[in-house]
This record gives sequence, structure tokens and C-alpha cells, in this order.
Amino acid sequence: MLYATDTIAPPSPPAETMLAPAVTYLRVSTKEQATKGGHDEGFSIPAQRGANHAKADTLGASIVKEFVDAGESAKKADRPALREMIAYVKAHKVAYCIVHKVDRLARNRADDVEIHLALREAGVLLVSATENIDETPSGMLLHGIMSSIAEFYSVNLANEVMKGLVQKASTGGTPMRAPIGYRNTLHRDDLGREVRGITQDPDRARLVKWAFTAYASGNYSLAQLRTELTKKGLRSVPTPKRPARPLGLSSVHRMLQNPYYKGDVVYRGVRYDGAHERLVEPEIWYQVQSVLRAHAQSGVRTQKHDHYLKGTLYCGRCRQRMTIIHAKNRHGNIYPYFICLGRNNKRTTCDMPYAPVDRVEKLVADYYRRITLTPAMTDALRGMLTHEFDQLTAGTNQSIRDLTERRKQILAEQDKLLEAHLADALSLDQLKKFQTRLRAELDGIEAQIAEHHNDYQGARALIDGALDLARDFAKIYERCDEQNKRLANQTFFTRIYLNEGGTLTADTAAPFATILDENTKQQALTWAEARSSSDEESDAVTRDLFLQARVTTSLIECARGDLNPHALIRALAPQASASTYSATRALGVGPSRPAVRSFSNQEKTLPPTTVPDES
Repeated sequence: MLYATDTIAPPSPPAETMLAPAVTYLRVSTKEQATKGGHDEGFSIPAQRGANHAKADTLGASIVKEFVDAGESAKKADRPALREMIAYVKAHKVAYCIVHKVDRLARNRADDVEIHLALREAGVLLVSATENIDETPSGMLLHGIMSSIAEFYSVNLANEVMKGLVQKASTGGTPMRAPIGYRNTLHRDDLGREVRGITQDPDRARLVKWAFTAYASGNYSLAQLRTELTKKGLRSVPTPKRPARPLGLSSVHRMLQNPYYKGDVVYRGVRYDGAHERLVEPEIWYQVQSVLRAHAQSGVRTQKHDHYLKGTLYCGRCRQRMTIIHAKNRHGNIYPYFICLGRNNKRTTCDMPYAPVDRVEKLVADYYRRITLTPAMTDALRGMLTHEFDQLTAGTNQSIRDLTERRKQILAEQDKLLEAHLADALSLDQLKKFQTRLRAELDGIEAQIAEHHNDYQGARALIDGALDLARDFAKIYERCDEQNKRLANQTFFTRIYLNEGGTLTADTAAPFATILDENTKQQALTWAEARSSSDEESDAVTRDLFLQARVTTSLIECARGDLNPHALIRALAPQASASTYSATRALGVGPSRPAVRSFSNQEKTLPPTTVPDES
């Protein structure tokens, strides 16, 4: 008889330490995916985790470490969790690295090879939870194919997204985050589709408007403007991770340079007419750019001892800038002097004497009187330059006639097509096809006519404005306040030199350098004498042709003076039109700028025109 004296214990499950150690890598591309649905990890990461754990069970492995990159693109290998994982498998014994798909690890072949090589050197086998890849030849082939597919998908998706953003910009949309003063909006239309738009920020838009208007006046430096905006309460837009805070100096500078505020959208270097409501009128925006350039060129820095000649006045001996010092005599009286920075900072051996500020101010006012054009000289220059310009543009008469004639033909063809459609001789699709082709040709013709017209009108307006200023140099400067004197000096001169003996010389800015050139003035007098014997006036045929073409001046962009081959006209082209316009508006002289619009959505950037050497 047998007796059971001991209880047989059931077999114990294998210890977890006996399972092969594995690590798992999880990734989503965007922060939105990582927090979708209001969850800390969204939906994708938990789904990848579940699939990877299931794969580990089939391999008889235990996941000892998990690495997660939330909101990191696989187009780059420099990802925090990926770097940490590579370092971990090199320092610890790991059998498997489990990913949901190969594209979670890398989306380009170069990174895939590099990562795979690092894993193999550490003795780690890469495993996909959804793809049959291994170290067999067929598995390696499949791995290479899947990696190439992932790279193709990434590149193709980027191209498609880029095309969509360019199309959005070309129709006036905003393919980027709205700048300060605007807000990105999201709503659904009647069909339930998401519609993203732009609206003005009620809390910040008024402060942005004020910033442009204040800086256009020339009474603020960037630092002063930033201080005032901070006092008025302008703050950046808060985000979940970053609270609202005052704008930095560079942020204010970028804001003032951004053409978005005048209604333009710039995307990938191309400028489009935006559909959003502009915060700033184009005239104010252009004046702000003039003030920014003037301050940058002259090195203006508003400091304790400020003066409207600082940044423009230079030492005639060593060519260094001159600054202001305040000297005090034994009675406590303070006297301001201009002093050469080369001498003051001992950068040069210059020993230019100190110059009393009031004496220099008088010298500059006297210099304006000396260079002011007489009425007779102004008329002679205006007549000669206008005549030369009309002679040059007369050569375009035939091309304008041809373009105008073809324009009439296209309009007649469009009328005939419409009549054929109404008579059921042409389907709607056929009508659209023909009208689209004719419309494209008509747009091209109108753009060419507008360009010719614009060259004529823009250059003529600039000539008249510059001559009006040159005729009234002394009167204008005399009635200016200090800020407008600074603007006048920066507009008319690049540098003013104070020489020994109390004399002044100056480097005149374009286009005034050509107008005030002695050779140009002599040519104008000779031309006027030759014309005085005749009652002929400038030929107006070109202007008449433009008017017959029915192109509206207010819809045309600024002049393209670089297309004009004549030296005098090229020198007077709108290379300096922004600063000249700013001066004429601020000083109350000269023509006003026409509204800036174009026939095309894209605005081409033209190379700057250089001033020829007339010597």
C-alpha cells in the first residue's frame, strides 16, 4: 500500500529575469498628436505601446525600458529619447529593440542605416511589431524597402504640404502663425468644414498701429519705442508653456519691418496681396522703413547728449564721426561742443579742434543756402530732364500701339465668345476654357502697358519732387524742427564734413547728387539757351498713348528706373524714392505717393540702381 507522505508542488512560473531583455521606442511627429483628445499621450503612443508589448510577448521578451519622443520628426536623428536609447543599449545588455513600424525610427535611409548599425554593434536586434523584418536576406530586403518607402512618404508629404501652403498664400491666405496684432481663428462653415482665418487682435492691434505711427514720426528710437509699448501694456501672445511677456528689442524691429501689416503676405521670398485686413496704411509702412534705414545708415543712437546732426556730421580731417561733449567752465556754465570721435577715443592721431554746436548749426544752414537752386536753374534742369526722358520713352510708342491694338482684339474676342455661348453654340466648359486663355493673355498685356506707364509717371514724379526740394532747400531747412532737420540731413546727404577753418563739404545723396552736379547744371543751362529760340514743348505722344490704353495710375506699382538706360534718368530713378518721399511728406513739399497695387499677386524684387559717376 502506498501512502502519500509529501505534497507535490505545482511548477513555478519562469522568473522574469529569465526573459530576454528588450527596449521599446515610441514616437509621434507633432505636439498635437502627443496631446490629442486632451490626453497626456494622445492616442497614437498608447496604441504603439500596446502593439510593442504584444510583440514582446510573442518573442518571449520583457521590456525593461521604454523611450518616447513626443512631437519629434523622424527626418532628423537628433532626437532626445533616441539618443538616450542608443546610449542605454550600449551600456546594458539588451536583446531586442521593438518599434511599431520602421518609420517610427527613421524616415530617411541615411539615418536608418546609422541607427541600425549602432544597434547591431551593441548586439541588439531591431524588431517591428507590424512588419516582418529580421536578419535573414529576405528580412533585410524588406527592411530596406520599408525604409525607402518611409523616406519617400516623408519627402512627398513635405512637397504636397508646401504646394498647399504656396497656393494658400497666392490666394491671399496666411500660411503661417499670425504676427502680433492678429489672431489665428478656426470655425466651421455651413457644410461643417474647418475654416482657418485671420482676425485682428482687439487687445494688441491698436498698440501695433500706434507703434508704426509713432516710429514713422521719427521721434523715437527702437529702444524708446519698446519702452513706451511696454508701458502701454503690449505683451506677447501667451502659450501653454510660455506666459505673456514684453516684446524684446529684436521683436519690435521685426514687427516694424513686416510687410504683413500693410496687407502683404510674404512666403518663401515671394510677396502676395493678402486677404487679411491691414493694420497700417502703405504710406506709413514705407515711411517707417525710411526711418529705419536712415537710422541704420547714419548710426543714430539717441543718448543723453542728442543732436540732429549726430550720425551725419563727420570730421573732415580723419573721416571719423563727430559727437557731442558738454564742457563746463569755472563758473559752472555748460557749453556743448562737437568733437571728433577719433580724437576723443584716441583711435587716430587727429587733433581737430572742438567746434561749438551753435557755430556748426549756422554753418550747415549756410551750406543749404549755397546749394539751393535758383528758379531759373530749376526750370532749366526740369526742362532738360523731362525732354531727355520723353525722348527716351518715345522709342516705346510702337510697342505700346501694338499692345493696345491686341488688347482691343482680345476684348472683342471675349464678347464674341459670350454671344456664342448665349446662342447655345458654345458649351459652358468651352467658354471657360477660351476665356481663361484670353484672360491670361490680357493680364500679361495690361501688366506690360502698366509697366511702361509706370516708368513714365514714377520717374517724372520723382524728378519733380527732387527739383522742388532742391529749389527750396534753404527755406525748408529753416522752418524745420530738430527732428525734421535730422530727416532732411539724412535725405539730402550721406555725410557732412566739418573741415579746418570752419568750412563744410558734403557727400550728397542720390538723386540730389546728380541734380547738384556742376556738369549737369551746365548742361541744363546750355539746353535752355538752345531751346529759348524755339517755342517747342516736350512731346506728349507717349502720355496720350498710355491714356488711350485706359490703364489706371492708382493701380500701378512704383517706377522701375533700372530699366532706363540714360545716365541722368537712371541716377534719378527711385533708388532713393522712399527717403525722398518721406522727406517731402514730412517737410510739406513734393508729390504724394500713389496707392501701391499690382496686376500680379507676386511682387518681384528688382536690383538697386547705382548712381553713375558723372565726373
